[in-house]
Amino acid sequence: MKLVICEDELAIAEQIIRLVRGWASLRGQVVRVNHFGSAEAFLFAYEDDKSVDLMLLDIQMGEMDGMALARKIREGNSRVQIIFVTGISDYVAEGYDVSAVHYLLKPVKEEKLYAALDKAAANLSKPKRSISIDAADGVALVVVDDIAYIEALNHELVITLREGKIGCKMPLYKLEEIISDERFVKTHRSYLVNLAHVRRVTRTEVILDNGAVLPLSRRLYKDINSALMTYITGGMS
Repeated sequence: MKLVICEDELAIAEQIIRLVRGWASLRGQVVRVNHFGSAEAFLFAYEDDKSVDLMLLDIQMGEMDGMALARKIREGNSRVQIIFVTGISDYVAEGYDVSAVHYLLKPVKEEKLYAALDKAAANLSKPKRSISIDAADGVALVVVDDIAYIEALNHELVITLREGKIGCKMPLYKLEEIISDERFVKTHRSYLVNLAHVRRVTRTEVILDNGAVLPLSRRLYKDINSALMTYITGGMS
Protein backbone atom coordinates (compact mmCIF):
# COMPACT_ATOMS: atom_id res chain seq x y z
CA MET A 1 0.00 0.00 0.00
CA LYS A 2 1.36 3.40 -0.96
CA LEU A 3 0.31 5.96 1.64
CA VAL A 4 0.78 9.73 1.52
CA ILE A 5 0.61 12.13 4.46
CA CYS A 6 0.12 15.82 3.71
CA GLU A 7 0.75 17.71 6.94
CA ASP A 8 2.62 20.96 7.44
CA GLU A 9 3.41 20.37 11.14
CA LEU A 10 6.37 18.00 11.29
CA ALA A 11 5.74 16.77 14.85
CA ILE A 12 2.17 15.77 13.97
CA ALA A 13 3.31 14.12 10.73
CA GLU A 14 5.90 12.08 12.63
CA GLN A 15 3.27 10.97 15.17
CA ILE A 16 0.93 9.85 12.38
CA ILE A 17 3.75 8.00 10.64
CA ARG A 18 4.51 6.11 13.88
CA LEU A 19 0.84 5.18 14.26
CA VAL A 20 0.56 4.09 10.62
CA ARG A 21 3.63 1.87 10.96
CA GLY A 22 2.24 0.41 14.16
CA TRP A 23 -1.03 -0.36 12.40
CA ALA A 24 0.81 -1.91 9.43
CA SER A 25 2.86 -4.13 11.71
CA LEU A 26 -0.21 -5.25 13.64
CA ARG A 27 -2.23 -5.97 10.48
CA GLY A 28 0.59 -7.57 8.50
CA GLN A 29 0.42 -4.84 5.87
CA VAL A 30 3.31 -3.66 3.75
CA VAL A 31 3.04 0.13 3.66
CA ARG A 32 5.27 2.69 1.99
CA VAL A 33 4.78 6.11 3.61
CA ASN A 34 5.67 9.43 1.99
CA HIS A 35 5.29 12.75 3.80
CA PHE A 36 4.73 16.11 2.12
CA GLY A 37 4.67 19.41 3.96
CA SER A 38 2.27 21.07 1.53
CA ALA A 39 -0.38 20.26 -1.05
CA GLU A 40 1.75 21.90 -3.73
CA ALA A 41 4.74 19.65 -2.96
CA PHE A 42 2.56 16.58 -3.24
CA LEU A 43 1.00 17.68 -6.56
CA PHE A 44 4.47 18.25 -8.01
CA ALA A 45 5.39 14.62 -7.20
CA TYR A 46 1.95 13.35 -8.23
CA GLU A 47 2.50 14.58 -11.78
CA ASP A 48 5.20 11.93 -12.22
CA ASP A 49 3.72 9.13 -10.10
CA LYS A 50 -0.03 8.73 -9.56
CA SER A 51 0.17 5.33 -7.86
CA VAL A 52 -1.27 6.46 -4.51
CA ASP A 53 -3.58 4.18 -2.53
CA LEU A 54 -4.34 6.20 0.58
CA MET A 55 -3.99 9.85 1.60
CA LEU A 56 -4.10 11.35 5.09
CA LEU A 57 -4.69 15.06 4.60
CA ASP A 58 -4.57 17.98 6.96
CA ILE A 59 -7.19 20.52 5.92
CA GLN A 60 -5.47 23.66 7.17
CA MET A 61 -2.31 23.94 5.09
CA GLY A 62 -0.66 26.90 3.41
CA GLU A 63 -1.95 28.31 0.15
CA MET A 64 -3.80 25.15 -0.97
CA ASP A 65 -5.65 23.40 1.83
CA GLY A 66 -6.33 19.68 2.15
CA MET A 67 -9.94 19.93 0.96
CA ALA A 68 -8.91 21.74 -2.22
CA LEU A 69 -6.20 19.13 -2.78
CA ALA A 70 -8.70 16.28 -2.31
CA ARG A 71 -11.07 17.84 -4.85
CA LYS A 72 -8.25 18.16 -7.38
CA ILE A 73 -7.19 14.53 -6.88
CA ARG A 74 -10.79 13.36 -7.22
CA GLU A 75 -11.02 14.96 -10.68
CA GLY A 76 -9.10 12.02 -12.09
CA ASN A 77 -8.87 9.44 -9.33
CA SER A 78 -11.94 7.84 -7.74
CA ARG A 79 -10.04 4.89 -6.26
CA VAL A 80 -7.65 6.58 -3.82
CA GLN A 81 -8.82 6.46 -0.20
CA ILE A 82 -8.88 9.81 1.61
CA ILE A 83 -8.80 10.38 5.37
CA PHE A 84 -8.85 13.93 6.74
CA VAL A 85 -6.80 14.64 9.86
CA THR A 86 -7.44 18.13 11.20
CA GLY A 87 -7.86 20.27 14.27
CA ILE A 88 -11.33 21.59 13.43
CA SER A 89 -14.67 19.95 12.73
CA ASP A 90 -16.11 22.68 10.48
CA TYR A 91 -15.44 20.78 7.26
CA VAL A 92 -17.05 17.42 8.06
CA ALA A 93 -19.94 17.95 5.64
CA GLU A 94 -17.51 18.84 2.83
CA GLY A 95 -16.08 15.34 3.13
CA TYR A 96 -19.12 14.28 1.08
CA ASP A 97 -17.65 16.11 -1.88
CA VAL A 98 -14.60 13.88 -2.09
CA SER A 99 -15.95 10.59 -0.68
CA ALA A 100 -13.61 10.65 2.29
CA VAL A 101 -13.24 7.43 4.29
CA HIS A 102 -13.15 9.27 7.60
CA TYR A 103 -12.60 12.61 9.32
CA LEU A 104 -10.24 12.45 12.32
CA LEU A 105 -9.71 15.24 14.80
CA LYS A 106 -6.32 16.12 16.27
CA PRO A 107 -4.76 14.94 18.46
CA VAL A 108 -5.09 11.69 16.54
CA LYS A 109 -6.14 8.74 18.67
CA GLU A 110 -4.68 5.36 17.84
CA GLU A 111 -7.97 3.46 17.88
CA LYS A 112 -9.70 6.02 15.66
CA LEU A 113 -6.89 6.02 13.11
CA TYR A 114 -6.67 2.23 13.12
CA ALA A 115 -10.42 1.98 12.42
CA ALA A 116 -10.14 4.43 9.53
CA LEU A 117 -7.11 2.60 8.10
CA ASP A 118 -8.95 -0.72 8.43
CA LYS A 119 -11.84 0.63 6.37
CA ALA A 120 -9.56 2.13 3.73
CA ALA A 121 -7.62 -1.16 3.41
CA ALA A 122 -10.89 -3.09 3.13
CA ASN A 123 -12.10 -0.76 0.38
CA LEU A 124 -8.86 -1.22 -1.54
CA SER A 125 -8.91 -5.01 -1.29
CA LYS A 126 -12.62 -5.52 -1.77
CA PRO A 127 -13.39 -7.65 -4.85
CA LYS A 128 -15.53 -5.95 -7.46
CA ARG A 129 -19.09 -7.26 -7.26
CA SER A 130 -20.93 -7.58 -10.57
CA ILE A 131 -24.55 -8.12 -11.56
CA SER A 132 -26.08 -9.36 -14.83
CA ILE A 133 -28.37 -6.98 -16.69
CA ASP A 134 -30.64 -7.96 -19.60
CA ALA A 135 -29.74 -5.05 -21.85
CA ALA A 136 -31.23 -4.30 -25.25
CA ASP A 137 -28.30 -5.91 -27.09
CA GLY A 138 -27.86 -8.91 -24.77
CA VAL A 139 -26.74 -9.72 -21.25
CA ALA A 140 -24.32 -7.20 -19.74
CA LEU A 141 -22.10 -7.77 -16.72
CA VAL A 142 -22.05 -4.56 -14.66
CA VAL A 143 -19.69 -3.77 -11.78
CA VAL A 144 -21.88 -2.37 -8.99
CA ASP A 145 -19.27 0.18 -7.90
CA ASP A 146 -19.25 1.60 -11.42
CA ILE A 147 -22.94 2.49 -11.32
CA ALA A 148 -23.32 6.22 -10.67
CA TYR A 149 -27.10 6.35 -10.82
CA ILE A 150 -30.17 4.76 -12.38
CA GLU A 151 -33.04 6.64 -13.97
CA ALA A 152 -36.52 5.28 -14.70
CA LEU A 153 -37.49 6.75 -18.06
CA ASN A 154 -40.44 5.87 -20.31
CA HIS A 155 -40.96 2.37 -18.84
CA GLU A 156 -37.23 1.63 -19.15
CA LEU A 157 -34.18 2.06 -16.95
CA VAL A 158 -31.08 3.95 -17.97
CA ILE A 159 -28.03 2.88 -15.93
CA THR A 160 -25.28 5.49 -15.96
CA LEU A 161 -21.81 4.05 -15.30
CA ARG A 162 -18.39 5.61 -14.80
CA GLU A 163 -18.09 5.22 -18.55
CA GLY A 164 -21.17 4.90 -20.72
CA LYS A 165 -24.80 3.96 -20.19
CA ILE A 166 -26.86 0.76 -20.37
CA GLY A 167 -30.59 0.54 -20.99
CA CYS A 168 -32.85 -2.25 -19.80
CA LYS A 169 -36.55 -2.99 -19.29
CA MET A 170 -37.18 -3.60 -15.61
CA PRO A 171 -39.00 -1.82 -12.76
CA LEU A 172 -36.70 0.36 -10.68
CA TYR A 173 -37.60 -1.46 -7.47
CA LYS A 174 -36.60 -4.77 -9.06
CA LEU A 175 -33.13 -3.57 -10.01
CA GLU A 176 -32.78 -2.06 -6.53
CA GLU A 177 -33.45 -5.54 -5.11
CA ILE A 178 -30.87 -7.10 -7.45
CA ILE A 179 -28.20 -4.55 -6.51
CA SER A 180 -29.02 -5.00 -2.79
CA ASP A 181 -26.47 -2.41 -1.62
CA GLU A 182 -27.20 0.11 1.14
CA ARG A 183 -25.13 2.74 -0.66
CA PHE A 184 -27.88 3.03 -3.26
CA VAL A 185 -30.62 5.44 -2.18
CA LYS A 186 -33.50 7.19 -3.89
CA THR A 187 -33.29 10.92 -4.50
CA HIS A 188 -36.61 10.93 -6.34
CA ARG A 189 -39.16 8.31 -7.31
CA SER A 190 -37.41 7.97 -10.69
CA TYR A 191 -33.78 8.03 -9.52
CA LEU A 192 -31.55 5.66 -7.56
CA VAL A 193 -28.07 7.01 -6.79
CA ASN A 194 -24.83 5.46 -5.55
CA LEU A 195 -23.63 7.47 -2.52
CA ALA A 196 -20.04 6.71 -3.51
CA HIS A 197 -20.51 9.02 -6.49
CA VAL A 198 -22.27 11.87 -4.68
CA ARG A 199 -20.24 15.05 -4.34
CA ARG A 200 -22.76 17.65 -3.13
CA VAL A 201 -26.35 17.89 -1.94
CA THR A 202 -28.54 20.98 -2.07
CA ARG A 203 -32.16 21.35 -1.04
CA THR A 204 -33.34 20.42 -4.54
CA GLU A 205 -30.44 18.63 -6.26
CA VAL A 206 -27.78 15.97 -5.89
CA ILE A 207 -24.51 16.59 -7.79
CA LEU A 208 -22.38 13.61 -8.76
CA ASP A 209 -18.68 13.19 -9.51
CA ASN A 210 -19.40 12.90 -13.25
CA GLY A 211 -21.11 16.30 -13.24
CA ALA A 212 -24.65 14.90 -13.39
CA VAL A 213 -27.27 16.88 -11.49
CA LEU A 214 -30.21 14.82 -10.23
CA PRO A 215 -33.48 16.10 -8.77
CA LEU A 216 -33.95 15.67 -5.03
CA SER A 217 -37.44 15.33 -3.59
CA ARG A 218 -38.03 17.62 -0.65
CA ARG A 219 -39.30 14.73 1.47
CA LEU A 220 -36.05 12.79 0.85
CA TYR A 221 -33.63 15.62 1.69
CA LYS A 222 -33.12 14.61 5.33
CA ASP A 223 -32.89 10.92 4.44
CA ILE A 224 -30.13 11.33 1.88
CA ASN A 225 -28.13 13.66 4.11
CA SER A 226 -28.38 11.16 6.94
CA ALA A 227 -27.33 8.34 4.60
CA LEU A 228 -24.38 10.40 3.35
CA MET A 229 -23.24 11.16 6.90
CA THR A 230 -23.42 7.45 7.75
CA TYR A 231 -21.46 6.59 4.61
CA ILE A 232 -18.79 9.23 5.11
CA THR A 233 -18.22 8.40 8.78
CA GLY A 234 -17.80 4.71 8.14
CA GLY A 235 -21.24 3.25 8.77
CA MET A 236 -21.49 1.79 5.26
CA SER A 237 -18.97 -0.36 3.43
